[in-house]
Amino acid sequence: MTDTHDTDPTCPYCDRAFARESYRDLHLGVDHADRLTDAERERYETAHEQEEQELRLYRYKALGLLVLVYFGFIILYAFSLGAR
Repeated sequence: MTDTHDTDPTCPYCDRAFARESYRDLHLGVDHADRLTDAERERYETAHEQEEQELRLYRYKALGLLVLVYFGFIILYAFSLGAR
């Protein structure tokens, strides 16, 4: 018998539908943490870890872009002073 949680992105506790299985797994860990089976808890922890990695990468990219914009403005300011 296969576990329906693997293929159906619907919460088994509140019947809320999700676009992705990882979203459902995160929902289960946050909203139904006291009712999780061992398999559900493991899927939650995996999804949580993956989301943390994606957020960390996003933050690094955002910081890099901010640094580029900041130094771009400094260079433009330096050129504007030199043109006087």
